[in-house]
Amino acid sequence: MRIVATDLEIQREPFARPFGFKGSAFHEKWNLVVRVTDENGQVAFGVGGLAVLWSDAVVFASHTEMGGNVLQAAVLEYALQRAKDIEFETPPELFDAIVDDVFAYGKKITGNASLRRTFVLIALVALDNAAWLLYAKHKGISSFDEMIPLQYKPLLSERQSRVAIVPAVGYTLPMAELKGLLENGAYVLKIKIGHPGDEREMVKKDIAWLSQIHTLAKNYETPMTDSGQVLYYLDANGRYDKKESMAQLLDHADKEGFLDRIVLIEEPFQRPHDVDVHGLPARFAGDESIETVADVKMRVSQGYGAMAIKPAGKTLSLAFRMIEAALVEQVPCFVADNACVPVLVEWNKNIQARLPSFPGVKGGLMESNGPENYATWERMLSEYPLPDAAWLRPSNGAFVLGDGYYGHSGGIFEIPKFYTQLFERAK
Repeated sequence: MRIVATDLEIQREPFARPFGFKGSAFHEKWNLVVRVTDENGQVAFGVGGLAVLWSDAVVFASHTEMGGNVLQAAVLEYALQRAKDIEFETPPELFDAIVDDVFAYGKKITGNASLRRTFVLIALVALDNAAWLLYAKHKGISSFDEMIPLQYKPLLSERQSRVAIVPAVGYTLPMAELKGLLENGAYVLKIKIGHPGDEREMVKKDIAWLSQIHTLAKNYETPMTDSGQVLYYLDANGRYDKKESMAQLLDHADKEGFLDRIVLIEEPFQRPHDVDVHGLPARFAGDESIETVADVKMRVSQGYGAMAIKPAGKTLSLAFRMIEAALVEQVPCFVADNACVPVLVEWNKNIQARLPSFPGVKGGLMESNGPENYATWERMLSEYPLPDAAWLRPSNGAFVLGDGYYGHSGGIFEIPKFYTQLFERAK
């Protein structure tokens, strides 16, 4: 295959309230829409969402929120130009051909020699998705199962009937809304820790925050976890510096009686390469610091017991490789969100639906926080190509997936007209 023409559009979606984590917050989502055309005139579209704060907090802090998004969008524009006229057989081949060059470009335009690779990976998602759909057209593929490369099929052979929708509980989420989530059946909560302030102040605030949440959540029961209790998935987004600080937090959880509810702790440390988590009484997961397959292997050696997979945050091409690296080591995987819009939720869900059940949970585990972050979520669902599909909306805290879901692959092969119409410019 060879891409001969590319185009790019931007759609901005405001949040209902500032989305707070990593000691900061951002206010809107930039969704980038790519159109690619091959030498035979076949066209494919891809959507990707930006997340500067998640992918590189230094870049976020060094620019205005819009400025950071502009830089990340410029990375994708460079990648689109770089991708033209490259011969490739599969999307991972295209990814491999351009990623290092695009990473170098990202360092140049941000002026940051220590740029996180995730800053570039998330920018590449729209192009990677478009490449996969173009590949599917070339091969006559119409389902996600057919699209999975042969070597990864045994690792993605499950057909989960229920996938827990894990809402993000950010610092700014009102307790009344958290109560609503629990009453609607949420049985795993993704709790943002790592409050603003120095390490001592942060830990103090985090302890108080967790106690406040537990006071409410301990009153709810669920048939969807092995313990029958609501579980806590803590996300520190790299805010902790010292292993001792994390030990202090876990000691508090133990004394308060909810240590066994902490199903995992995601991306705890600022310098994860320097901290071995053996000896800490929790399951730790790598997220944004997992930028390569080698990083997955390193975290396993450091005692990490889970890996966050992000098709909509690091590309589907890299997601397949990371899943293989983790599952070969018998380390479970789950899928995490980036305040994804519905079309990207379905790319994520296609992976999570086929992964083995997560320990402690009856079925899959997938963070998806659209309803909490967007006041316009119902509008976005109505604009999805299959707006009435049962799998779009959770029931009792989970996405319920049946034959209809798997038969349609969540709808990712349908044209997302809300986004593609952006290319219909006035004559």
